[in-house]
Amino acid sequence: MATQNLSQFSLEHFPDAQYLKIGVVVSQWNPEVTERLYEGAFQVLRSFDIEAANIVRRDVPGTFELAMAAQFFGEYSDVDAVILLGCVVQGETRHFDYVCDAVTKGAVEVSIKYNMPVIFGVLTTQDQEQALARAGGKLGNKGHEAAIAALKMCKLQLEMEEERVDDKSQGYFDGGFFNN
Repeated sequence: MATQNLSQFSLEHFPDAQYLKIGVVVSQWNPEVTERLYEGAFQVLRSFDIEAANIVRRDVPGTFELAMAAQFFGEYSDVDAVILLGCVVQGETRHFDYVCDAVTKGAVEVSIKYNMPVIFGVLTTQDQEQALARAGGKLGNKGHEAAIAALKMCKLQLEMEEERVDDKSQGYFDGGFFNN
């Protein structure tokens, strides 16, 4: 885990952000932490002029269920990105390892399957104190960082889509592998 406040990010002018629709999935487990993560993410998204109605929140029972909710967003909605917010605190059993591994792999699979940024905003800490420090405490708010990551990935995707359209119009793909 980071030992400094990483919540202070800059994102170059992104006028298209106001047109984005972002899904946010929040684990109901450990709401003292996850609600703070959500508030941080929501604050950042609104600061880029994304309408509150275009920030679509869904709650799930625990962190394990975050990936399935991301898949539901991919299948049943028109969001541009999904932010997964949860917290897993290390306990005395291996449950921590299984949950963290499953949600990580699930997020990657959904992102690739639906060609959509799925942002991992899940805290994996040794104790509750560390979790609170990263959910608006002395180490910032990882919800902020997750929202910035979602915006940066949406911006990258839009830029690359525009470049591909520009490349096609200039004939770079004529007659070759990319000729459709």
